Amino acid sequence: MLKISHVSKTFNKGTVNEKKALTDIRLHLEKGDFVTIIGGNGAGKSTLMNMVAGVYPMDCGTIFLDGVNLSREPEYKRAALLGRVFQDPMMGTAASMQIEENLALAARRGRRRGLRWGVTREERARYHEELKRLGLGLEERMTAKVGLLSGGQRQALTLLMATLKEPKLLLLDEHTAALDPKTARKVLELTDEIVTGRHLTAMMVTHNMKDAIAIGNRLVMMSEGRIIYDVKGEEKKRLKVADLLAKFEEASAGAFANDRMLLS
Repeated sequence: MLKISHVSKTFNKGTVNEKKALTDIRLHLEKGDFVTIIGGNGAGKSTLMNMVAGVYPMDCGTIFLDGVNLSREPEYKRAALLGRVFQDPMMGTAASMQIEENLALAARRGRRRGLRWGVTREERARYHEELKRLGLGLEERMTAKVGLLSGGQRQALTLLMATLKEPKLLLLDEHTAALDPKTARKVLELTDEIVTGRHLTAMMVTHNMKDAIAIGNRLVMMSEGRIIYDVKGEEKKRLKVADLLAKFEEASAGAFANDRMLLS
């Protein structure tokens, strides 16, 4: 489903602020793979996602999604194929619009807009059922402005919007990091239910080592812009947090110290 070959990215090349963010990344995802990506600060996790989404141009390499070469395609053209949930709950929704209007926008992603009535009766019935699955009571508040929702409710809505029109690839960039622990757990459970239930292909960046082990069928570890560990299947199921810490220590020559990961 996704084939990343020899992708590299350097920011501020040729200046004193030059930063090599990715170096010769090679990653292939099969259809239905749910990959958790873990690594220290500055490991290149979010940059990798931004490369796939087309936020930044690549220095070199190719990216194919379901056989389509996206390597030089702009971000807006890739949007029809991708679903994305950001770390900030405010980024994935339009606060001044109603819940059902946000869902209608998501359902029309990649399609031409016309002057027809915004939300049809059939669509409203579908959105009611989809919201009911979240278990947050939002199906009874479909005409409420999204700006009135809590951060967790908005993130759950963003997740639903990103998967309403089944994407070729779902990108989850630390989408529970800004939530309180209880809400984060709920959103993570919804994520696992939606991705596995609909057999979506997904990449999830996280700093939480327990979540990285428990969620998905594959785990990728990054360090200094490179993939240093790629594990799946039964081997992933047998992983412990201590194993990941040992890998980080090995990669950093015994100097690993990342507060976010150790605390989580």
